[in-house]
Amino acid sequence: MQKLSVLYDNFTDFLSKHKVPSIIVLYAVLIALPQLGIGQYLTRVLCLIGVYSILGLSLNMIAGYMGQTSMGHAALYCLGGYFSALPGVWFGLPFWITLIFGIIGGALGGLILGISTMRLSGSYMAVITLAFGEVVKMIVINWQDVTNGPLGVRNIPRPNFFGIELTTANGGFFYLVLVLVTIAVLVSVCVVNSKFGRAVRAIKEDELAAKLMGVNTAAYRIKTIMISGAMAGMAGAFYASMNRYIDANTFSFDVSMTILSIVIFGGMGSIPGMIIGSTLLTGFPEAFRALADYRYVIYGLILILMMRFRPQGLLGGLSKKPYKLPKGVSLKAAAADNAEAGKQVK
Repeated sequence: MQKLSVLYDNFTDFLSKHKVPSIIVLYAVLIALPQLGIGQYLTRVLCLIGVYSILGLSLNMIAGYMGQTSMGHAALYCLGGYFSALPGVWFGLPFWITLIFGIIGGALGGLILGISTMRLSGSYMAVITLAFGEVVKMIVINWQDVTNGPLGVRNIPRPNFFGIELTTANGGFFYLVLVLVTIAVLVSVCVVNSKFGRAVRAIKEDELAAKLMGVNTAAYRIKTIMISGAMAGMAGAFYASMNRYIDANTFSFDVSMTILSIVIFGGMGSIPGMIIGSTLLTGFPEAFRALADYRYVIYGLILILMMRFRPQGLLGGLSKKPYKLPKGVSLKAAAADNAEAGKQVK
């Protein structure tokens, strides 16, 4: 186990040192995949991996950066799907417009959830998010005049790009989800490396200390959940268009648990971890279809083993790199300033 841990750390260090070439090679391989004749079925599996990558990145905003547990994340995914599908079916709007509706729907769900939980944390937060997911599901089932109830929404329009309809057969959906995953990654990177991201991570480390430092924790919590909801809504809009049919069971509690498993398995707070986690946990049932009925049992065993041998997840945990000081600041200068400050106090 010790040797495996060393090999794993060496591999991750190599990737971090050669980040740009690794990303270029990865995108080159992904762009070439549909041209290699991989088939419609495998293309669809890759699209699902992309969808769950976006969902993992969206939940990572709440669980990884803000440190709160959400057990009803599928509700935001559901709102994005329905807000996108219904205008497309009713009014024949193109996907590129309904995609915006889906993002807005997820963000509105995040706003409601954020306001409901802005004073809660821990197990209380988990219970409220679980209840929120069930409430959304019941509304979708019972509001038949709008959502068509248990029958779901059918014949959802597909994207059309300069007269070409995007499908899994021509690889259009794969390239579209690749673009959407890239957008989700860029949003995550921008949030993490901004003042907003530092405030959110401060809430995770010590909410009381963050308040004492002047951080409006309630506002930051609401905004974070709204951003997470917008990303989940984007995934819902894409899935609705790709599947062309959605109902309440499409966004069940099992989906929420799968998303949470991806975040824990990949490593909370790790952007690459969400991609790897979704690849492994989404691709596993397809690679071993004989065991697909037992996938949640296997997910549970995987999580137990992860908690025992690597609780921070595959790519989670603190970085071993030294802290990068701002420009113009050196360790010697900082030590001299501290020494001078100590003399003045005396």
